[in-house]
Amino acid sequence: MGGLRDTLVLNGFREAGVQGYFSSYLVVGVLFLIGGAIVAGALSANRMLRPHRPTPEKLSTYECGVDPVGEGWAQSYVRYYVFAYLYVVFAVDAVFLFPWATVFAAPGYGMLTLGEMFLFLGFLATGLVYAWRKGVLTWV
Repeated sequence: MGGLRDTLVLNGFREAGVQGYFSSYLVVGVLFLIGGAIVAGALSANRMLRPHRPTPEKLSTYECGVDPVGEGWAQSYVRYYVFAYLYVVFAVDAVFLFPWATVFAAPGYGMLTLGEMFLFLGFLATGLVYAWRKGVLTWV
């Protein structure tokens, strides 16, 4: 009989553990619902309380205080986007370099870490050489 009683007690602990596990998700779900209700209420109150008086001046395009001239479509070079993309890539890579530089001197981060960082920098250099060879980095 001791074995049956131990099994029942063990199953009781299992059931209590599962219920406790899912009750924590219930709290998270309720908080998400409350947060969504607050956001929806704020947006609804804003829409109901704001003044709405559209005029032709308000509906026209406004660009830095200059009246719009011509059409709204203009061509721009893709090169500017490539420069921006390259900047973002190298800025994000710098974010990885700074923590590595601070941890490198700590014990346990020796030659393996140094090799990994040189491999990482090699990938960056390969991308930079590729962009340079394609003529992306020339400003014309």
